[in-house]
Amino acid sequence: MPNPQNPPLTLPHFPKSTPIRLNKPHHFPISPKPISNFFVQCSNSQNPIPNPPKTLTLISILRAVPEWTDEIKERGMRKKRALYDHEKWVHHRSSIRHVRHLLSALSSRVILSLIPPVTFFTLVAVVVAGYNTAVMEHWLPEFLPVLRTSSLPYQLTAPALALLLVFRTEASYSRFEEGRKAWTKVISGTNDFARQVIASVDGLSNAAIKKALLMYIVAFPIALKCHLLYGSDAKKDLQAFLEADDIDVVLSSKNRPRCIIDFISQSLKLLSLDEQKRNMLESKLTCFHEGIGVCEELISIPIPLSYTRLTSRFLVLWHLTLPIILWEDCQWIVVPATFISAASLFCIEEVGVLIEEPFPMLALDELCKEVASSIREAIVMEKAVKAQVMAKRKVHDPHRSSNGWPNP
Repeated sequence: MPNPQNPPLTLPHFPKSTPIRLNKPHHFPISPKPISNFFVQCSNSQNPIPNPPKTLTLISILRAVPEWTDEIKERGMRKKRALYDHEKWVHHRSSIRHVRHLLSALSSRVILSLIPPVTFFTLVAVVVAGYNTAVMEHWLPEFLPVLRTSSLPYQLTAPALALLLVFRTEASYSRFEEGRKAWTKVISGTNDFARQVIASVDGLSNAAIKKALLMYIVAFPIALKCHLLYGSDAKKDLQAFLEADDIDVVLSSKNRPRCIIDFISQSLKLLSLDEQKRNMLESKLTCFHEGIGVCEELISIPIPLSYTRLTSRFLVLWHLTLPIILWEDCQWIVVPATFISAASLFCIEEVGVLIEEPFPMLALDELCKEVASSIREAIVMEKAVKAQVMAKRKVHDPHRSSNGWPNP
C-alpha cells in the first residue's frame, strides 16, 4: 500500500518528436599550408614551449664531482704566478709553514683533485670489510669465502711502485727545469739584444726605426708567453708596446713569436748600419729561435704515454687489492689505511702530472713585465748615461794640461 507521505515518482511526459533529417556532411576547406609551418609558427611564438627539465641520472651524478675538481684544477693552472723576493723567501721558510700548509689543505687544487680516486678506493675498502664481516658473522651463505690473502706479493711489488713514482716525478721535474732554463735564455737574450740596439744604433735617421725595433724586442717574450699559455689575451698584452696595425698582423699569424722575429728582421734591414753591426745584431735572433723550438717541443711532446698509463694502472690495481691484503692483520682498519695510502701515493702522482706542463707553473707574466720595465728604463737612461760618460771624457782629455792650457 503506498505511503501518502512518500508519493511515487512519476516520469514527465514528453511529446513525440519528429524525426530529424540529416543533411549532407559539410566539407570544411583544408588549409594548403603544410604541417611543418605549424611547428615553425609555434617555435616563433611569444610563448615557446619550455624545454623539459634535465633528469639526473646515476652517470651524471657520478661525473659531477670529477668535473668540479677538474674545473678547480684548471682554474689554478691559469692563475698567475709571482716572482719571489726577500719577504716571500722569509715567508716560504718560516718555521710555522707546516701549520699554514695544513690549514690551507682544503683549498689546494692538488688535494681537491684527489677527491674522486681517494673516495672510490675508500668505498671499495668499506665494501670489502663489510663483506668479510658479514661472512664471518654467518650473515651470508657459508660457501662464500672471506676475501683475504698473503701480504708477500705486496712486499715484493712495493719497491717497484716506489721506483715508478719516483721516476715519473723526476721526469716531470726535468721537463720543468728545461722549460725554466729555456725562458732564462729568452729573458737574458732579450735584455742583451735591447742593450746592443741601444748602444749600436744612433743618429736621427734611425730614431723612429730604433724605437719601433726596441718595442718589437720587448714584445717577443710576451708573444711567446701567449703562444704557450692557453687562454692568454695576446691583444691585451701587446697593445701597450705595438701599434694597432702591427697587432692585427701579429694576431693573424699562426705562430706569433716568429711573426715578431720577422718584424725585428725587417727593422734591422731598414737601419743605416754597416754590415758588421747588422750581422752582429741579427745573430742575436738565434737565441729567440732556440727558445721557440725548445718551448714548442715541451708543450707538444709529453712524457711517453705508456709510462704515464703504467703508473696509473699500477696505482689502481694496488689500491683495489689493498683491503684484501690488509684484512688479516688490520680488520676494519683497512678503511683508514686505504685512505691514507691512496691520498699519499696519488698525491705524488698528481704533482708529477701537474709539473709535466712547465709553463703554467712559471711566473711568465712577471718575467715579461720585468723585461719591459728594464728595457724602458734603459731607453730613458740612455741620454743621461751618455752625457755623463762624455763629461768624464772631457775632464780626462789627454790634450789638455793640468792647468787648463792645451799641451804643446
